[in-house]
Amino acid sequence: MDNNALIKTNLEGLKLFSRGKVRDVYEVGDSLLIVATDRISAFDVIMADPVPEKGKVLTRMSAFWFNKMEDIIANHLISTDVNEFPEECSAYKDILQGRSMLVKKAAALPVECIVRGYLSGSGWKDYCREGTVSGVRLPGGLKESAKFPEAIFTPSTKAEEGQHDAPMTKGEMENLIGRDMTDRIIDISMKIYNRALKIAGKGGIIIADTKMEFGTVEGELILIDELLTPDSSRFWPVDDFEEGRPQKSFDKQFLRDYLLSIKWDKNPPAPQLPKHVIAETMEKYTEALRRIVG
Repeated sequence: MDNNALIKTNLEGLKLFSRGKVRDVYEVGDSLLIVATDRISAFDVIMADPVPEKGKVLTRMSAFWFNKMEDIIANHLISTDVNEFPEECSAYKDILQGRSMLVKKAAALPVECIVRGYLSGSGWKDYCREGTVSGVRLPGGLKESAKFPEAIFTPSTKAEEGQHDAPMTKGEMENLIGRDMTDRIIDISMKIYNRALKIAGKGGIIIADTKMEFGTVEGELILIDELLTPDSSRFWPVDDFEEGRPQKSFDKQFLRDYLLSIKWDKNPPAPQLPKHVIAETMEKYTEALRRIVG
C-alpha cells in the first residue's frame, strides 16, 4: 500500500454529502466540496488498492475541460484553489490541495450521457451480437475500433452503488427527463465530444468514447461531476491506432484487461492488484494529462 495515496477522507466539521466510487463529497454552505480520492473502480466495483495521485490527475483534467467548454454550456465548478475555499475547509488544505473542487450544488439528472466515436468495449460486443450499439443500428462489416461515420449518443441508467449501469434508449431517456431536455443534452454532448476530439488530437490522443453528467441549478442545465478524464473516457494513442484490434490506451482499460486476464467474476470483493498494474495504470493517467493539458 502506498502511503501517499488518499483512499478515504473524514473531514471532521464538514458534513458528508455522499461517497461515490472515487469522490467524497461534502456540503459546505450552499456549495459542495468534491474531493477526488485515489480509489479506482472497474466494472462498477471499487478496487482494494488505490492508484497514488490519481485524484489529482482527474481534478486537473476536469478543470481543463470545463474551461474549454464554457461557451458551449456552463458547469458546476466554482474553484480548484484551496485558498478560495470557505474558512471551514482551511484545516484540510494539505489534503485538498490539487484534488478538490468547490462546486455549485446541482440536481443531478438520472442519466449517464455517453458519446461514442469508435467501436470498442461493450459497444463492440453489442455490435458483434446484434449489429447495434445500445440500440443504435450501425453499418455492417465494421471492424473492432472502427471510427463511426459520425459519433453516436448512447445513454445509460445511473446505477445505485454496487449495481451496474444499463443501456437505455433515447425514448426511455425522454420518458425520464422529457423530450426537449433530451434533445438539448444530445446536442451539447456532441458539440463537447467533437471539440474535445480536436483538442486531444493535437496531443496525439484519440477520444474513442466518453461519459458526461448533467444537472440543473435553478432550472439551468449545467455540466457536473467530472469531464473527459481517463476514468470516464477511452484515450488511444493516434500513432498506434489500427482498426481490427483492441488499442493501447491511456485510461483504465489496462486495469480492466488485467482483471479479465485473471478471470475475476466482476463481483465484490475486488482482487488485490499487483504493484506493476498500479504503477502502469498511473503512468497511463499521467501521460494522458501530459499530452492533453501539458
